[in-house]
Amino acid sequence: MQLESRRYFFTMVCIERPYILLRRFEKRQAAGIAMSGKTALITGITGQDGSYLAELLLEKGYTVYGLVRRVSQPSLGRNLINHLMSNENFHLLNGDLADQNSIDNAVHQVKPDEFYNLGAMSFVPESWRSPMMTADITGLGALRCLEAVRKHAPDCRFYQAGSSEQYGKVREVPQSEQTPFHPRSPYGCAKVMAFEITRNYRESYNMFACTGILFNHESPRRGLEFVTRKVTMMAARIKHGFDECLHIGNVDAKRDWGFAGDYVEMQWKMLQQDEPDDYVIATGRTHSIRDMISLAFSHIGLDLTWSGEGVDTIATDQNEVVRVRTNPKFFRPAEVDLLIGDPAYAKEKLGWETKTTFEQLIQMMVESDLAIVQEAVDGGYAPPTPPE
Repeated sequence: MQLESRRYFFTMVCIERPYILLRRFEKRQAAGIAMSGKTALITGITGQDGSYLAELLLEKGYTVYGLVRRVSQPSLGRNLINHLMSNENFHLLNGDLADQNSIDNAVHQVKPDEFYNLGAMSFVPESWRSPMMTADITGLGALRCLEAVRKHAPDCRFYQAGSSEQYGKVREVPQSEQTPFHPRSPYGCAKVMAFEITRNYRESYNMFACTGILFNHESPRRGLEFVTRKVTMMAARIKHGFDECLHIGNVDAKRDWGFAGDYVEMQWKMLQQDEPDDYVIATGRTHSIRDMISLAFSHIGLDLTWSGEGVDTIATDQNEVVRVRTNPKFFRPAEVDLLIGDPAYAKEKLGWETKTTFEQLIQMMVESDLAIVQEAVDGGYAPPTPPE
């Protein structure tokens, strides 16, 4: 990237100040962006994908409703969408994926043209600690949404968020729409259930229902508990002297990583097709967690050298200071060693292509977290710390 374009990219995508995003929406609408007149209902709107998708749909002239659980302090946990609250086409409804009545009421009230089920218990390690909740929210939650659409808005087009974790112990490389599933976590199992029930409702009730099997997609909006964001935030904390060493799990696992902002456009495109279908969205390239850590730390001036194997793996910098240690408590009970998607079908049907490279993605996230930590330093308060 040229310097000026990198600055623009960083300002608009990484820092994402609410007033900048609000100005962007206002300018696009003032410029006469065509209004679609459509209405969309989104679950999981407070998360990474939900916030990006809401922005995309608002820019396309949609009226957007988000389903959120009622909480006593509404602003907490909604920082990714707070900048949208002043938009007259953006609304929140109380509801819960564990409660059929609340979903029924939302669909009956809104009568959406499009329903995007992005809500889930999405942190894979937590799914072993809370398997029942994972099955209820991630698996049965999809069924509850489908039932609500079937009963109250049968012409609504339905998108189900799938996951590369459905493949688990992969049967072939790369993984396509035809690759059999072999999930290796309660989360992956719940996503397979959601995939199959979505396909069943499509075939049983002639519903326009699709699943997007999205491979790992990250951004500065990713939660701190996820490995990519844990790495980039720890890099920023180490740069500013708050920490010395990153503690991590299996650094040899390989993933197909892309930028979430690119992927939500494909979610929308799936519902604009003449016929419903399921699609793999991926970059078609894979990198190890080890590679990702090395790249992130290079952006703070640390060149890592790796040594040891398994739980004894460490990485030292050019001054022989240990900067990365593996810790057995972060290893999964059943590891997924390699995920790499084959996006050929999505490229043919949806025009999908990767816009943001892996290198740009990690740089974007490191620069964003450096800015967050610097802001904390300037403000005299402690910067965010990734959870254990």
